[in-house]
Amino acid sequence: MSDFTHLDDKNRPNMVDVGGKEITRRIATAQSVVSLPEEVREHLSGDDIQTKKGAVFQTAILAGIMAAKRTSELIPLCHPLPLDKVKVHIRMEGENAVVEATVATSSRTGVEMEALTACSVAALTIYDMCKAFSHDIRITQTQLMAKSGGKRDFERDNG
Repeated sequence: MSDFTHLDDKNRPNMVDVGGKEITRRIATAQSVVSLPEEVREHLSGDDIQTKKGAVFQTAILAGIMAAKRTSELIPLCHPLPLDKVKVHIRMEGENAVVEATVATSSRTGVEMEALTACSVAALTIYDMCKAFSHDIRITQTQLMAKSGGKRDFERDNG
């Protein structure tokens, strides 16, 4: 038998049976960092970047929320989940736009993939809307920051 939960005893892809698991409140937070060159940052006005396509961060927030809701359609073995909350926040830290997503559900399986998908798609949206200014935009450090409510809790040590 494989140690990977998404493989059966013959190493074939398998959606995990979560039917016997207890329904608990599950929360996950993920983050992506988008490095923005000066050619992009010079369009920063207040808390957002303005383009002919519209407000970049506000559009990216909506894209991240929509992506979290569709994660099971994008990641083949993810369970479709009823999401109670999706919050995407974007802030500037120096030359970087930091995208943070928190997703919550009351379910039998966690929402790590939904949080990671929300961050990833929000970051890709920033790239798409700003690529006319520069193609030197880099998306880096997409990672799970914290999760709770499942078999084990996790919190990334940022020290």
